Amino acid sequence: MNLDLTAEELAFRDEVRAFLEEALLPDLREAGRRATSVFIDKRYSLPWQKILHAKGWAAPSWPKAYGGPGWNEMQRHIFAAECARAGAPSLAPMGLRMVGPVIMGYGSEAQKAHYLPRILSGEDYWCQGYSEPGAGSDLAALQLRAERDGDDYVLNGSKLWTTHAHWANRMFCLVRTLAEGKPQAGITFLLLDMQTPGIKVRPIITLAGEHEVNEVFFENVRVPVSGRLGEENQGWTVAKYLLEFERGGGSAPGLKVMLERLRKTARDAGLLDEASFRRQLVETEIAVQSIEVSEQRILAELSSGKNPGPASSMLKTQGGEAMQRIDELLLQVAGVYAAPDQPAAREAGSNITPIGPDAVLTAMPRYLNNRAASIYGGSNEIQRDIIARLVLGL
Repeated sequence: MNLDLTAEELAFRDEVRAFLEEALLPDLREAGRRATSVFIDKRYSLPWQKILHAKGWAAPSWPKAYGGPGWNEMQRHIFAAECARAGAPSLAPMGLRMVGPVIMGYGSEAQKAHYLPRILSGEDYWCQGYSEPGAGSDLAALQLRAERDGDDYVLNGSKLWTTHAHWANRMFCLVRTLAEGKPQAGITFLLLDMQTPGIKVRPIITLAGEHEVNEVFFENVRVPVSGRLGEENQGWTVAKYLLEFERGGGSAPGLKVMLERLRKTARDAGLLDEASFRRQLVETEIAVQSIEVSEQRILAELSSGKNPGPASSMLKTQGGEAMQRIDELLLQVAGVYAAPDQPAAREAGSNITPIGPDAVLTAMPRYLNNRAASIYGGSNEIQRDIIARLVLGL
């Protein structure tokens, strides 16, 4: 496989670098550098999205017909790599990378015309109503009831671990519209307004001490039938399509940047002189290189018009585990300085002097937050089952 960039691709890379150098303001760079989760505070992600939207680059994977730049797979990869290299804050994925492509694939023309421009601009901020008590990785066990009443569905039940529900004005949600038969056959996919009467959001504070996820309760919530995406009781098919994008690749550029920072911090701390640490670091670098090669191979397949398919499960699992391995190594570098909880010092623009080196300020909260990578988007055990059946043919 030839991974060298062509002259046109090098020119595109230089264009992206020049734009990032000018447009990525210092506070946004700092927010990206100090992020403790894959989900960035909307105080920083939305301003950055507006800058990218003005340039036409907010949704790299979207076709031109829907407001995207119409880039090919290699251009998207280059853009992701340069954003990671520059320290840009990540954008909220629920709209741009998840429900947006699904609306393109399953939405009516009216739904596309209404929602897609609002997703691009950031006017609509989305959350994902999938997991429930007793229905996480076993998503087919969900019980949030939706009963048809005229032109509405009436929802009763709850959702769990709903990321950024306290900020979202929109939710894409899986509901149960049929209780009989195969569980997957009675699920419907709805788009709903979070300000609808009867919706209550209750915070869940994570182990890292942060408010990122929530419980969401529905009591006689009326959602118009016009908010349905796809046919009634066919939501499982829509949900599987969406999960291909949630689990998709593109993690290698960010992992390589994390590795570079880890190596520099370890060198400054003198840990590169320890054989055990060097071995662990090299093993992690090899894992990241293998992910990069896998992503490049899948990029070639995507260029022929295919969507990620079950191979996205492989990339999701490998990328999450490599990220966790880097987190663990950074904790070794941090040593005792990983222990103090310093949320105020981690804020972008903070004038509080951190305890210990600035490079390890986010080591512990990142480690704690990123443990969830083994679960969100489908647990790694579920992903390995998918890989065994649909990729390896076992």
